[in-house]
Amino acid sequence: MDATRSTFRYETVNVDGVDIFYREAGPKDAPTVLLLHGFPSSSRMYEPLMPFLAPKLRLVAPDYPGFGNSATPAPERYAYTFDNLARSIEQFTDALHLERYVLFMADYGGPVGFRLAMARPEKVMGMVIQNAVAHEEGLGPLWETRKAFWKDRAQHEASLRANLASPDALKLRHVGTSPNQHRYDPDNWREEEHFLARPGQAAIQTDLFYDYRTNLQSYPRWQAWLREHRPPMLVTWGKYDPSFTVAGAHAYQRDVPDAEVHVLEAGHFALEEASDEIAALTLDFVGRVAVR
Repeated sequence: MDATRSTFRYETVNVDGVDIFYREAGPKDAPTVLLLHGFPSSSRMYEPLMPFLAPKLRLVAPDYPGFGNSATPAPERYAYTFDNLARSIEQFTDALHLERYVLFMADYGGPVGFRLAMARPEKVMGMVIQNAVAHEEGLGPLWETRKAFWKDRAQHEASLRANLASPDALKLRHVGTSPNQHRYDPDNWREEEHFLARPGQAAIQTDLFYDYRTNLQSYPRWQAWLREHRPPMLVTWGKYDPSFTVAGAHAYQRDVPDAEVHVLEAGHFALEEASDEIAALTLDFVGRVAVR
């Protein structure tokens, strides 16, 4: 598989007063893949994948407001909720005139992407799910601390931050229980530490994760939407994920029986260990979806 960086671009567009940074690669007239990142990463998480896909696909990977290289407005000026992140990305797609695309959704990309799909179903050619949950059985034991935080924010905020964003938690999210931990670049979680240490980040990320409870409340609606629309779906799932269980991958087949599910030798950020495999699956999938 040829890989090239000759078409890579790093741009910023203003969306409703907020500067949104994005990475773009590939031919403008090729089928488009909108890559939605996870916590606490940014579009940078797709750097291992994009060179494999760029020769044949148009790739667009934005940073959400408050993440990566996008602007970080104060919570008084920008509500850090998943509804609002999805609204910003919807406006972002309008700004770039993205008319049809495959959604590639990882982690937080799931809640953002499902909201986007339900708002604009006519634009979605298909979905690639990479360790993004839409069913409660996909939530592992780490979520007990997180659910306690939703019930009593004040009492559990300190334990939530340790569970979600401490140095040990950041590393665990990447390497999980993988027997191949030597294949994981520590720069990935060190960069996240730096990102989370920026002024205002603790409040922003805590507010946003407090809103994550609305995603669990939305699971039945997302599942009903999937059953109604039956979008073409590829599920690539790192089985060493400490947060999201493999049961969450197979659960998609209840709603979309034709969903293609691949459980991979990788962790939560599966692209760090299985980018070549995910690239091959994605190219095949998008090629078939685009023909339809």
